[in-house]
Parts: sequence; structure tokens; C-alpha cells
Amino acid sequence: MTRRIQVLGIDAGGTMTDTFFVDTDGNFVVGKAQSTPHDESVGLINSSADALAQWNLAVEDVFPQLVTAVYSGTSMLNRIVQRKGLRVGLIVNRGMEDFHRMGRSIQSYLGYSYEDRLHLNTHRYDPPLVPRELTFGVTERIDLFGNIVIPLRENEAYEAARKLVERNVEGIVISLLHSYKNPVHERRVRDIVLEVLREAGQEIPVFASSDYYPVRKESHRTNTTILEAYAAEPSRRTLVQINERFKQLGARFDLRVMASHGGTISWKAKELARTVVSGPIGGVIGARSLSERLGYRNIAATDIGGTSFDMALIVQGQFTIQHDPDMARLVLSLPLVQMDSVGSGAGSYVRIDPYTQAIKIGPDSAGYRVGVCWPESGVETVTISDCHVVLGYINPDHFLGGQIKLDPERARKAIEEQIARPLGLSVEEAAAGVIELLDTRLRDHLRAMISGKGYHPSEFVCFSYGGAGPVHTYGYTEGLDFEDVIIPAWAAGFSAFGCAAADFEYRYDKSLDINVAPDAGAAEKLEAVAVLQSAWNELAEKVIEEFRLNGYSPENVTLFPGYRMMYRGQLNDLEINSPLARVETAEDWDRLTEAFEETYARVYAKAARSPELGFTITGAIMRGIVPSVKPRIPEEPLGGATPPKEAHRGQRPFYFRKKWVNADIWEMDALKAGNQIEGPAIIEAPATTLVVPPGWSTTLDAHRLFHLKHR
Repeated sequence: MTRRIQVLGIDAGGTMTDTFFVDTDGNFVVGKAQSTPHDESVGLINSSADALAQWNLAVEDVFPQLVTAVYSGTSMLNRIVQRKGLRVGLIVNRGMEDFHRMGRSIQSYLGYSYEDRLHLNTHRYDPPLVPRELTFGVTERIDLFGNIVIPLRENEAYEAARKLVERNVEGIVISLLHSYKNPVHERRVRDIVLEVLREAGQEIPVFASSDYYPVRKESHRTNTTILEAYAAEPSRRTLVQINERFKQLGARFDLRVMASHGGTISWKAKELARTVVSGPIGGVIGARSLSERLGYRNIAATDIGGTSFDMALIVQGQFTIQHDPDMARLVLSLPLVQMDSVGSGAGSYVRIDPYTQAIKIGPDSAGYRVGVCWPESGVETVTISDCHVVLGYINPDHFLGGQIKLDPERARKAIEEQIARPLGLSVEEAAAGVIELLDTRLRDHLRAMISGKGYHPSEFVCFSYGGAGPVHTYGYTEGLDFEDVIIPAWAAGFSAFGCAAADFEYRYDKSLDINVAPDAGAAEKLEAVAVLQSAWNELAEKVIEEFRLNGYSPENVTLFPGYRMMYRGQLNDLEINSPLARVETAEDWDRLTEAFEETYARVYAKAARSPELGFTITGAIMRGIVPSVKPRIPEEPLGGATPPKEAHRGQRPFYFRKKWVNADIWEMDALKAGNQIEGPAIIEAPATTLVVPPGWSTTLDAHRLFHLKHR
């Protein structure tokens, strides 16, 4: 073998599993296969074989030479949404045993529309991750300053631990008030629980919140620590299974996982809940990586898969990090790339509301089973994919490169019975109405997200990707006046591309309360930087230890400190990358505030700066990065605007704006850089389909990026 393969990116979605292989020169190839939820390694190997066949290579030949593989997936999030986690016990302060199941009030209406939020009778609470009978309290109290007000009554901790062991829990979580300020009581309870487990001869994981997420907001911190036991541990078993399958194929590396903050961590990482939304994050990282190399500063990243439409904004080359996001109707304490998701993808179910006779799309989905159009799926409810097939957008004989044969007549019959006949429409009108409704819904969400940040779409380049993204790109971007609309030729595997492009990075956060008045002297500033530097030192040790577990010495790790700051008295802080590696002097404090004010002026307005209020640091951040091989963006010589004849695959009618039109069919891989395609046209690849309607055109550039324009 002359080609050396180094990196594998993986996106194990609810519908399809994408793989992305990168060789030592940065060349890459993309594979796709149906996901296999019962054993994810099966779909992963099938997808790998599909990718490597394009280089005439076998899985057994390539895995022994791989340097690393990065996984992203949705299994952990699905486990939380479906409430199918482990049996977990919880120890909290006595008198606070009900706060987890009560939750914060916002959890009662997360996911509801604005109209529903106005009516309290529509609010609801989901079942708690830990039931009340598995929650026990212990007497102790540490105040918000970290002072011990009530000593820990250890006998109660022993009693709680023994009761949980008797109830056969599979994990124990400890979360006490203000333990992020002073963890002494929480860690003592942890040690008592471990002692009781040893006496009982049991080995189950124990999670103290101060060891994992030492941050303020008790509900957020408790929920997140519970996720480590409830969902992350079973997901770790899935990752172990995948890792072992790789080792059987000769791999010599340990699997890495895409983390919510945009880096990658080992499957052995202590804080595995950070990977809860690893799937959609990969696409955002890929969009940032691609935009950096192409010189784009403002990006609207849009991803349509089988189950959802995910959106994120990259402004001036940076995406926003949320520190207390919500996920699966839970408030959490995780650094998360800010995204907006709509439960509408190619596999989303389509129904008629029995009361309003309106079309409803999602949020549930057929997942990997595609739709009624796949006879072996067992699906009886119409999906978006069924509409694609009936309207001629998708070649039923070429789905997944022909691996799956779709039946248009089954789809027609289902649409007629479930959608068209109840609405008094033809099958084509009903299917087209569903697609138009979906595109309008996505367009409105995209417009609202951009305008809600104070921008206009004309200031952004829109990246469209995901297996179903190119089918809908024209629909959800029409009329938004983006600077440009770009569809990568590898759109179907773009999230896997993002995994391959991500840094090997660990990140730790810690809540702080550093307040400095506007007229503070040198002594106060020195005290402030001393507290911050102490926190950085503590977090740096954690970061370096994580890398040490993965075989990297401290010399291999580059540390990047950061902090969260706001003007005193404000409610919202900003995350700032520190301009200094260490802070030791009063002048260093001034550098920190200058960096904050520069960011504040960019995010809000220069006139909004308020240094007369003084400054508050609310948190310390430490990131550690080890360099890794990145995929190279294709660079091909430009040819003429006319596509080669061998790329033309004939014509196929498709339904557009109430009439059938004959579309030219083109093979995506056979097109050359510089080729221009006029609509109506359909550009097909084994893993995706790009629809170019009448009045639209697209040009393929030297990087194999399609630029879609409305003439």
C-alpha cells in the first residue's frame, strides 16, 4: 500500500452512520451506511467499508495504520430523551430531597412554543432521572461563601449509602449546596459511600459534583452530575464496544469523542457527559475549520439529517459557548457550542392534526428506517423521505448508492391515504405542500436566529450540509439574501469531517466570585489575579492528568487559560480567551479587563461599555490541546463551465411549484471544478442529492464546494 491513512472521523446519527478517512497528505474519502442502534460498531464498520472501497482498500488493511479516530453520535442524548438510563441513587442536603424532581420552573416549559408558554395548563414536568425513593438527605450546610455553618453528620451519610446499596442502584451521585465553594463535606460523603461499597463487596461508580462540575447553580450542577451516572456510563460501554471492535481489526489507538465545547476527549475521560450532543457539534467545528481556510468570517451553519435541523452561527470566526444550556428538558452545567435545533429531518413523521386538520411534521422520526418507501422498514406513517421519492427528488434505485431500494408506489399510497385524501389534494400537491411547509419552517427559524443576534443574513455565508441538507437548501435559503450559499460535495459526511478537523482538547471550568471596584488599588488587583491564577493551576492539573491517562506527557500539551467576566451588577457574563498565560501583577489585571472590554464592544456596542461599575470574574477556564492531523481541503484545477458529457445521467421529472418539470441528472463525483449547472437539475451522489430548481444555478469551485444562486 502506498496510501497511508491516519485519521477517521465518525458521525453515528439516528438514521445514518458517516465515516471520514484522511490520509497523510490530507486527502479524504466519505462513507455512509445505515445506523445500527443495537450495536453501533456494525454500522460503523459498514460505513468504513463503503468509504475505503472508493480507494480500493479494505477495512482490515487500514485500521492497523490509523493514528486516531474521533466519534460523534446521538445515543447518549437519545437515552436521556427516552429516559432509559441506569438506576441511580442521589445524596443531597437533608430537607432538599425533592429539589431534583421539582426542577427549576423553566424545565416545565422547555421545548414549548411561545403560544404554549403563555398557558400554564400546558406546562409539564418529566419524570426525574432519579426517583424520590432513591434520594436521601444528610445534615450539613456550607454557605455561599464556603464557610461551614453546620458540620456534616457522618452517621446519616453511612445510613444513606447503605440504603442505596440495599436498593441495588447502579451508580451514586452526591450533590451538596455550595460544594463548588468548599468541597470538604461532599468529598467526605463520597469517601463514606466508597467505604460502604467496599464493605458490601460492590463496585459501582460514585460521582461527587465537586469532582466533576464545581460550578454554581445547584439544579444545573446536580442534573449534569446525574447524567454522568445515568447516561454517560452506559454510553461508555458502547464506546468500549466500538474501541474493542477497532482493536480486533488491528487498531492501536484509543477512541476519541467529540465534546460539547468543540474539542475532542478520550472515551476514558472522567467527564463523559460533555459528549452528550457530540453529533451536531462536529458539523459546526467542520464549518469553522472550512471557513478559516477559505477566509469567511461570518457563517450560518445548517445541518439536516434524518431527525433534526441544527443551526449555529459563527461570528468573526468564533462560535458562542453556552455555560448553562438546556438539553432534553433539563438545565445543565456544561460548556456547549450554542446551537438551535428543530425536530424536522428527512425521517420526520408527517401527520394530519385531527382537530385542526393542519399538517404536523415531527418531532418523532423513523430514524434509520427511512420511511414507508422502504418496504423492509416496518414504518406505516408517512415521512419527509416519502415525499422526496414521490416528487422525484430522490432516485429510488440509487438511495445510499443502491444499497437500499425504495418503492415509490408504497409511498404514493401512504401519502394518498394519510395526507392527500383527508385534505382533498392530489398526492403531488400534498407531498409538495409538506416540503414547502418544512422549508418555510426552517427558513423562519434560520431568519429568527440571525436577526435575534442583531445581524442580517446578507452578512453571512450559509453552509448547508447533512445527508438531507442539499435537497432542501434552495427552500430554506430562498429570500434570505445570504452573501453566498455553499454546499460541500462531502455534505453527507460533513459532521464526520468536523470530527477529523477537531483538536484533541480537554477543558475544565470552575466558578469564581472575584469582584474588583473601578477605583481599586494595586493590592486589590494583586489579590484578584492570585485567586484566578490559583484556579488556573488547579484546572491545569486536571487537564494534564487527562492527557497523561492517554499517554501524553505535559510537554506535549499546550495550555490556554480563559475566564468569564462581566461588569459588576450585570446578569450575563462573557467568555474571554486570556491574553496572558499567567497573571501575577496589577498590570496583568488591567490586561484582562481590556480584553473583556474589547469583546464586550464587539458583542454589544462600544457605547455600552461600563467600566465605572467595576468588574467581576465569575469563572476560570483551562483548555489543553495536543496537535492532530487535519484533513486538507481539495484543490483542483478549474475547467470550463460546461460539465463533461460522462457526468450526465439523463433526465427525470420532478414536481416543483404545482407542475412537473424535466430535470437533468448529473453525477456529482464526475463533475469538474468550474462546472456550472442550470436548473432544473438534480446532482446525485451515493450519500446525498442536491436539488437545483428552475430559476436556480450552481457552480462547483476548486475546493469541490457548490455555490447555489437564485437567478
